[in-house]
Amino acid sequence: MKDQTCCFTGHREISERECVRVKKNLKKILLELIEKGVIFYGAGGARGFDTIAAETVLGLKKKYTQVKLILVLPCPEQTKGWSEDEVDRYNEILSKADKVVYTADHYYRGCMHVRNRHLVDFSSYCICY
Repeated sequence: MKDQTCCFTGHREISERECVRVKKNLKKILLELIEKGVIFYGAGGARGFDTIAAETVLGLKKKYTQVKLILVLPCPEQTKGWSEDEVDRYNEILSKADKVVYTADHYYRGCMHVRNRHLVDFSSYCICY
């Protein structure tokens, strides 16, 4: 499965202008990976690039039904301190994910690192922004 898996990592703050360019380039890269047989996509659920990546995968699932979004989350309270709009967007992605994995039961110093290691250790590809 690892050879069919890709994860994402990147900036948390992306301007609206830059977001359009990122989405376009990301879709192009994902289509190339799908063509190669990569069907599992792991996202960490963070704001910014993780969110854009998860939403792009969900959009591609409409045509490429074999594609699966796996959310690898550091802890259930990841959204603590986020705005209501950010939490709503997160929950929408969460509701549509094919699988959700929590790497910890609660927040602790280092849980984000554990989440990141999990994403990388189970992937052959990593798309960064």
